[in-house]
Amino acid sequence: MTSPAPIAEAQETPRTGTAAVPALSIDGVSHSYGPRRALMDVSFSVQPASFTALLGLNGAGKSTLFSLITRLFGIQSGRVGIFGHDVSKSPGEALRLLGVVFQPRTLDLDLSLTQNLLYHAALHGIGRREASARSTELLGRIGLADRAASKVRDLSGGQMRRLEIARALLHRPRLLLLDEPTVGLDVKARADIISHVRQLVTEQGIGVLWATHLFDEILADDDLVVLHQGKVLAQGPMSRVIAEAGAQDVNTAFMRLTGAKTMPGGGA
Repeated sequence: MTSPAPIAEAQETPRTGTAAVPALSIDGVSHSYGPRRALMDVSFSVQPASFTALLGLNGAGKSTLFSLITRLFGIQSGRVGIFGHDVSKSPGEALRLLGVVFQPRTLDLDLSLTQNLLYHAALHGIGRREASARSTELLGRIGLADRAASKVRDLSGGQMRRLEIARALLHRPRLLLLDEPTVGLDVKARADIISHVRQLVTEQGIGVLWATHLFDEILADDDLVVLHQGKVLAQGPMSRVIAEAGAQDVNTAFMRLTGAKTMPGGGA
């Protein structure tokens, strides 16, 4: 996959005084499904041009949190902000700065790569000429320009994920959410996806929240949020989380924090 080039001039990051506003702020968010509490007073933030890993086992509440951020679910308690815009009070302003890749595949398998992108662009009110230009540029960036007319069903799993990331970037968001984006991919495809997203952070200044249960997808200088049974157990630079847990690595730190008897996939 080719290294990404800038799509266009980045939108200016909102600022308050001299401090950058967080790309994402989660403040005291709780959510229940009837009597079952899925999230309990969850608070953390994602900074612009940073990679934050949301680490948790299946059922920790990661997907519920993504559904709240993206307004698929209404927020029952707490506040979600995207670059200072309250998702509940100003959803239009907030969500235009957000791109999302959900865990389930959401591409139309019977449309071509270009048709999938153009359809998504139309939903965002992007004109046909501009949408075509952005689609061509993005397909080149993800190394699929030669497959533009192919049906999506003919792609590999890794290629589909790259296309979903390209689609999420069509409207030029400043925050990208990815919910377990490498599930079901082989080792090389996983590495390609992770490398691509990290380049978006370093080269385009996009803030990323990467939900995962795999330790080997997290680097020492990443920000880390450990979510377990709906509660945030630790947050901060991964090296600090490990040190505060009195551990030598993230695997051991996670087990000590959660009391887990078995480790998520990707553990040593």
